[in-house]
Amino acid sequence: MTQLTTSSFVTFKRLLEYVRDKKLGIIGGVIGMLGYAAVDATFLYSLKPLLDEGLTGKNPDVLTYMPIFVLVIITARGLAAFMSSYCMAWVGNHVVMKLQRAVFNHLMQMPVAFFDKNSTGDLLSKITYDCNQVANAASNSLVSIFREGAMVVALLAMMFYQSWQLSLIFFVVGPVVGFVINKVSKRFRGLGHQIQAAMGSVTTSSEQMLKGHKEVLMFGGQSLEQDKFADVSNKVRRQNMKMISAQAISVPVIQFLASIALAFVLYLATFPQVMDTLTPGTFTLIISSMFALMKPIKSITQVNNEIQKGLAACDSLFAILDSDLEKDSGNKPIARVKGQIAFNQVTFHYQGKEKPALDNISFSVEAGKSIALVGRSGSGKSTIASIITRFYDGIEGDVSIDGQSIYDFPLDNLRSQMAYVSQKVHLFDDTIANNIAYATGDNYSREQIIAAATTAHAMEFIEQFPDGLDTLVGEDGVMLSGGQRQRIAIARALLRDAPILILDEATSALDTESERHIQAALEALQKDRTSIVIAHRLSTIENADQILVVDQGRIIEQGTHQFLSQHDGVYASLVKMQTAAS
Repeated sequence: MTQLTTSSFVTFKRLLEYVRDKKLGIIGGVIGMLGYAAVDATFLYSLKPLLDEGLTGKNPDVLTYMPIFVLVIITARGLAAFMSSYCMAWVGNHVVMKLQRAVFNHLMQMPVAFFDKNSTGDLLSKITYDCNQVANAASNSLVSIFREGAMVVALLAMMFYQSWQLSLIFFVVGPVVGFVINKVSKRFRGLGHQIQAAMGSVTTSSEQMLKGHKEVLMFGGQSLEQDKFADVSNKVRRQNMKMISAQAISVPVIQFLASIALAFVLYLATFPQVMDTLTPGTFTLIISSMFALMKPIKSITQVNNEIQKGLAACDSLFAILDSDLEKDSGNKPIARVKGQIAFNQVTFHYQGKEKPALDNISFSVEAGKSIALVGRSGSGKSTIASIITRFYDGIEGDVSIDGQSIYDFPLDNLRSQMAYVSQKVHLFDDTIANNIAYATGDNYSREQIIAAATTAHAMEFIEQFPDGLDTLVGEDGVMLSGGQRQRIAIARALLRDAPILILDEATSALDTESERHIQAALEALQKDRTSIVIAHRLSTIENADQILVVDQGRIIEQGTHQFLSQHDGVYASLVKMQTAAS
């Protein structure tokens, strides 16, 4: 066995684990497939008594009952075909549903670093295109290959029973046919992987154009995007044509090999000593069976293409399922922390980057106090927030909350202690109320949602919508402005009432008037909570208990707004620049 064939067996064996609880459907499908093959073989076998007894007049009853036999056999064939197709489709769709759910659930628990390396389009392609390939392989293709395979076995058995001497020729041709199918399978499997990669590029290109449609129009990028999509779609076309070419070549080659056996049998029939052992019915039955073998052999070769594409898709999906999840070994949950946070000589590298994003950072903030992080873009401010929430692991040093390492908390317990408002607000395609109370179930009443929205100054615009809180915001909140989306996110954080608050440029999308309203709400929210505020506008952090100036992953200045403003440093320069700009 080749390495690829072994891999195919391992993949297929693993796929079978998803159908263990669907044994009834599999049994029904197998019965239907075997019944289908048996019915077709029986229909062919009826040629022998028809020729040897019916048409010769030896047994006139054969001609009498043959019309009834034909109707019964065709009815039985239809029932068997329906049973096999329905049962296997039922099993196949359950397999795909399980795989899609498994991949979806696995992706939800993957670390943020995984999504930094994999495009959304590629991942969507796996959930949609790859799963559809598995569906086709697990239902239609599997039905065809087993049903036609059973037909081949039934026909060969009937031929050997009638004349084993003539049928022995298939022992010579059979291994050659098997060798060709094995070679073709390798080609199909490799092309299947290439088509998946190409489909991922198509999804990615389409997604980028749709999400960046305004930018495409604004900067006249239509031709650029057209060329990109034309390139990736052409790659898919080329890979599909390679698959079709391999299939188109393999079918006539295999049929030619099978025809050699038929030609040899016809040649043997010219010898009187052979014909003397056969009746006309037996000879016709053998020749008809050989002709009938052409169709299932062709079908098996053609459907092998889909089977190999399905197995290649399984490889891709199983690679996702085998990826490491977020590390969650914490076993010391706390109902509600006080909020004291300490970074102790923390160094962190993003994967593949030599230069550290954080370089030996140390600071602490007392429970209920606020700390502000300022600095130019890329200095490491947001990385500090991502470390606290454990969006990224692999740090050197330690981060603790109330003296307990963040790695001792279970992940869900750790994150439940925090409310997070980022610069890039994501809203789900749902109502405003459901976005504010996202993933909280029935823990909060309508009145509490309204109170949070009011404090965030969101009710000012929500009440202007005809449906109020029940207004659908569209995909990623497309129906709302940037400032409105941010106020919804702030209301979401307010509702959580978490002891630790992380604001990552939370007021960046607000106009001056809205910012004043929100700033007042945030100051009220920060009371008795530990707050980490990442800000570009220094006017929003003047009342912070402590300000850290971060540059190239290091803390270069530290103190209150008044203290830092009076010293001729980076923070004082930033204050002067923003004051002059305003």
